[in-house]
Amino acid sequence: MKIAIIGTGYVGLVTATCLAESGNSVVGIDKDASKIALLESGKLPIYEPGLAELVERNRRDERLKFSTDLGACAGVQLIFIAVGTPESASGASDLSSIWAVVDALAAVVAPPQIVVIKSTVPVGTNRIAGERLSQRLGRPIDVASNPEFLKEGAAVDDFTKPDRVVVGVRRPEVGEVLRELYAPFLRTEHPFLVMTPESAEMTKYAANAMLAAKISFINEMANLSERLGADINDVRRGIGHDERIGFQFLFPGAGYGGSCFPKDVRALLAMGRSVDLPLRMMEAVDSVNEAQKRVLFSKIRKHYGTGLSGKTIAVWGLAFKPRTDDVREAPALMLLDALLKEGVGLRVHDPEAMGHVKAIYGDRLIYCERPYQALEGADGLAIVTEWQEFRRPDFGMMRQLLRHPVIFDGRNLYEPKTMDAAGFTYYGIGRHGR
Repeated sequence: MKIAIIGTGYVGLVTATCLAESGNSVVGIDKDASKIALLESGKLPIYEPGLAELVERNRRDERLKFSTDLGACAGVQLIFIAVGTPESASGASDLSSIWAVVDALAAVVAPPQIVVIKSTVPVGTNRIAGERLSQRLGRPIDVASNPEFLKEGAAVDDFTKPDRVVVGVRRPEVGEVLRELYAPFLRTEHPFLVMTPESAEMTKYAANAMLAAKISFINEMANLSERLGADINDVRRGIGHDERIGFQFLFPGAGYGGSCFPKDVRALLAMGRSVDLPLRMMEAVDSVNEAQKRVLFSKIRKHYGTGLSGKTIAVWGLAFKPRTDDVREAPALMLLDALLKEGVGLRVHDPEAMGHVKAIYGDRLIYCERPYQALEGADGLAIVTEWQEFRRPDFGMMRQLLRHPVIFDGRNLYEPKTMDAAGFTYYGIGRHGR
């Protein structure tokens, strides 16, 4: 098939590349000329494992091209909209980019082309987009919904080996076109789910809200376990083996971040307000998570007391999760802000995200290319992101480099007994009363 993807951000670029990899002819379109120039030079604006190689191969084989010209949509069968829908000041989704694309498409598209909304949008957006586009065209055109379920750090696998594909359509024929498109990725009999666009839009929000709720739940249980002398790691194992609960997203830590969970939970809250239906559980999920982002700082402040100002803290992990360079809503940023406010010096390291953090903080931090370099002369270490390379460090070397052997582990990477034996004062999340 010939396909256009409007928006070459995280979702758009992964979608365009993976569809090209399955043999389609794809053009990625973006109004940001610098981003298109970067892609045409063979470089990526994001870090995602395995993506760069796929982009290069499909560019070389001329299945994947990039353009700033919306006119490149002419002659394609499917036009995906994958532009950003950031959180507005009210918490609702900002749909200005969606409407700008819809209005601009009226000059370049015509039936039987199919427009597919890939962006995460509030329920009802598909209907309005279809009406708006059809009105400008002077005739009906099909607008489908196809929400994405990509995890940063595993997006290529998620796209090419999906556990399900969800599409929202108003005509069965449109569903069949999308079924043909996704057929190469569903050869293991995972389901292709066809529903109304409203249900498809809601499915995306409900999925992210459920996962966010699991994270906030286990974090709240961790905080309670800590106060009562229980070990949340034992508790997690005790409940995770229940098939009704499972282990996924049941790891306590310093709170969730990223471009999806915080934004989508708040967008759900805004949708509830719009129909006079308070979503009490979602309010709690968001509130618990915002509080959890402050837990690591609270442990640091309690440990040092009035002597915190003037101390130097090493920070391992700045991205909101491992295997990405994304720092949007990252718990590490809240920790950095709080420590800087207290007059703490910061030596930071992250395998991929330091460029984005430097753009925010400039010379207020010391940026270290290697994990151990960050420890040199520091009074303690805070671990905020669970990068794989942090899991089995040389504790002997760490003790030599740190001025004081103190670790604040926001992801429970280490066992308290091991740390005690190695001579560290160790603070985890929901463990050993600390």
